[in-house]
Amino acid sequence: MTPRRAAGGLVQVGLPAWIYLPAAAGALFVIVPLLAILLRIDWPNFIPLITSESSRAALLLSLKTAGASTVLCVLIGVPMAVVLARGSFPGQSVLRALVLLPLVLPPVVGGIALLYTYGRMGLVGEHLETLGIRIAFTTTAVVLAQTFVSLPFLVVSLEGALRSAGNRYESIAATLGARPTTVLRTVTVPLVLPGLMSGAVLAFARALGEFGATLTFAGSLQGTTRTLPLEIYLQRETDPDAAVALSLLLIVVAGAIVVASASRRLAGPL
Repeated sequence: MTPRRAAGGLVQVGLPAWIYLPAAAGALFVIVPLLAILLRIDWPNFIPLITSESSRAALLLSLKTAGASTVLCVLIGVPMAVVLARGSFPGQSVLRALVLLPLVLPPVVGGIALLYTYGRMGLVGEHLETLGIRIAFTTTAVVLAQTFVSLPFLVVSLEGALRSAGNRYESIAATLGARPTTVLRTVTVPLVLPGLMSGAVLAFARALGEFGATLTFAGSLQGTTRTLPLEIYLQRETDPDAAVALSLLLIVVAGAIVVASASRRLAGPL
């Protein structure tokens, strides 16, 4: 591609023609499986398949728990991202690696770790059990499993936004006499709000699709811990048409959330 001269005399560097071939292959790698689902759907029975009692219960539970886990991610993830991006202390790189570890861990390993932490005989769970508090195989366990796997998405997104934004405005606010908490509330958070929104959306989408950790730590109890991914897995054995229909439903819900978030970021702050 021939470089073009833009306004101001700057030269716009074009892309080499060959790069479109692997880019198209990558796009097809993602699009073709989605197309395969669309072609496999039993369209005449699509609505009955996704509106059965078990399907509705699983979708509602997924939305509730994913929403709760996203709130929890924001409550603990924002301070973590700020500390990692703005703080300086021994072992900071080790802490960052541990926080991001769930990104590469198999979800079932995360589920086992949670089970041996909050289970009836777990590190923390045995003490909670004496107080009459049970976590494993409850809806709370679903929220904790989803939070465990989705928290790194929010931390990575927000930490990157904090580092990109720099600390010039925060330094100016501090110079004018603002306290650290005031700087955080009035300068830092508003400055990286798009990054926070992006991270929260990614965390919600990841929580919505969580399977392995949820199954291991929370089980599959209808109406209590059986989220939509678990319902899809069970339906795959007994009713493949329902499994495909529910898979499309999950894709549509997650896709709508991500697209809405991207549109909001492109539109800028209201």
